[in-house]
Amino acid sequence: MLLIQHVFEQLKLFFSLLSLCVYVQSTQTLFKFLKELLTFFIIFLTFLKAIKEQESLKLTITMLPKWPMLLSLLAIFIFFSSFTHGGSQSHFQSPPLPDEYREEKNEDNVVFSRLFAEGPNVVVEPPVQSSSLLLAAKRTYRKDPLNGFNRYTGGWNIDDRHYWASVAFTAAPFFITALIWFVIFGLCLLLICVCSRCYKREPYGYSPMAYALSLIFLVLFTIAAIIGCVILYTGQEKFHSSTINTLDYVVHQANDTADNLMNVSVYLAAAKQLSVDRILIPANVQTDIDYVQTKITSSASTLSTKTADNKDDIEHLIESVRVALIILSIAMLTLTFLGLVFSIFGMQIFVYILVIFGWILITGTLILCGIFLVLHNVTADTCVAMDEWIQNPTARTALDDILPCVDYATAQETLTKSKEVSYNLVDIVNQVITNVSNINFSPNFAPFYYNQSGPVLPILCNLFNPDLTSHNCGPAEVDLDNATQVLNNYVCQVSPSGICITPGRLTPTLYSQMAAAVNMSSGLYHYSPFLVELQNCDFVRETFGDIYNIHCPGLLQYSKRVYVGLVMVTIAVLLSVTFWIIYARERRHRVHKKEPMSKLDEGVEVKGDKPTHEE
Repeated sequence: MLLIQHVFEQLKLFFSLLSLCVYVQSTQTLFKFLKELLTFFIIFLTFLKAIKEQESLKLTITMLPKWPMLLSLLAIFIFFSSFTHGGSQSHFQSPPLPDEYREEKNEDNVVFSRLFAEGPNVVVEPPVQSSSLLLAAKRTYRKDPLNGFNRYTGGWNIDDRHYWASVAFTAAPFFITALIWFVIFGLCLLLICVCSRCYKREPYGYSPMAYALSLIFLVLFTIAAIIGCVILYTGQEKFHSSTINTLDYVVHQANDTADNLMNVSVYLAAAKQLSVDRILIPANVQTDIDYVQTKITSSASTLSTKTADNKDDIEHLIESVRVALIILSIAMLTLTFLGLVFSIFGMQIFVYILVIFGWILITGTLILCGIFLVLHNVTADTCVAMDEWIQNPTARTALDDILPCVDYATAQETLTKSKEVSYNLVDIVNQVITNVSNINFSPNFAPFYYNQSGPVLPILCNLFNPDLTSHNCGPAEVDLDNATQVLNNYVCQVSPSGICITPGRLTPTLYSQMAAAVNMSSGLYHYSPFLVELQNCDFVRETFGDIYNIHCPGLLQYSKRVYVGLVMVTIAVLLSVTFWIIYARERRHRVHKKEPMSKLDEGVEVKGDKPTHEE
């Protein structure tokens, strides 16, 4: 009775830990759950053995195939125990999240946990680097297997192989567990096969309680596997869509910036060709425009191309992971369902085939858990790196591989040249107004004469001084925003020869030239704030800020769900595979026990293994 009580206490404990893992998602708690689960499983097998021994059945030889399995579970139990010793201290790190998200989700300890490959009870801090900014230096301060397991101190840098080695090392427990499972369970299967062939079979023992318990747990773990597959499938769909939305946002921001740059280039090119009453902007300014246009085109092309290429690379990786997770979900679900059906109907040969498939699939799932944990940690590192870059923006960082800033010199020259062209365009219009339109020339002063008459034109407000500093408009100056409407009031009707036949100081042709100059100048002026932000790399700061505050919480929530689904499926299928073997054995014992009873009913006496008919 004490053993039965201990079994059910252990069962209650590990199901409580399972629910805690699902809602809290601390990987330390997860490995504690695995330890308790394996403890229960070992106790359960011992419990089955005790039940049969209490019924005085001969199990010396027939229990042999179970002991290799027991030894394999014991080895894995010791392995997980080595990870969970050391008290309650967590060996995981969570990236800082926006306060609003923390309050809304109440998940201070749950997101993007870092695996504890550094060893127990060790709290380390990275050395301070004052010469340059290292992004996510504390979070990426991990052991580097490529550098003698010394700490990696290079910060977040996806171009550094040492960074990838250190983050991959966080998934080492999963890879080691996969190796242990593959080797030990494979040896157990081999040993079971050898034992069943080499040892003479004794009469089978059968316990109704052992049979019922093995069936109950088989059904329970099958249900757990199905739930895990559902969580895994829905989680990967959400994670995939969240990742694609984030990538689309980055590309959208980059394309918007590139488009605005090209719009400025178009304005500058048009300004170079524009003339007002045959007056062009200065020749030196036209030459500078050609030079700036070349740099603008190069910067815009680099920005769009680099972000698009990065999106394609990341999408390819995410799509590969998505396909792998979908295939895994379907395979595990099919395997679990078929295993349950074949076990219940006693189709032993198919059960053994599924056990081998399950053995291989579980190994692959453990490896995929490790791979996804690496992806999980890299995403978290990236979120932290973006947040630190926002707080400490620098000209060159590893984040340029995701969304590069436009070259400072190009942004500065574009801003300066746009101001200069804007100033020159308005200055040309004002010169024509002052020296041509507002003067009543006699017919002898062709081509300046076109019968100007009526009220004089007001001067336009030039938004820049000759030194390109900002200019405050005077009361008599017309603002550029409504300059075209004001100038339109001074347009006259002209004869076929271009002479005004009604009062006015602007011909339609001259008005259209002035309006074009005003619109170009106003357009370049309105792009000035964008160019200032471009110069300060504000668009990158805004993009990274939006990703960190809006997109990172979703990424971390759904990646957590995928991670939990993977672990649930792995544990449930692992135990289902084991219970297939146990249940198949118990069912075989039950069938063999019923055979002698049915033969006795038919008048057959069983002596040893051979039936004899009564005389």
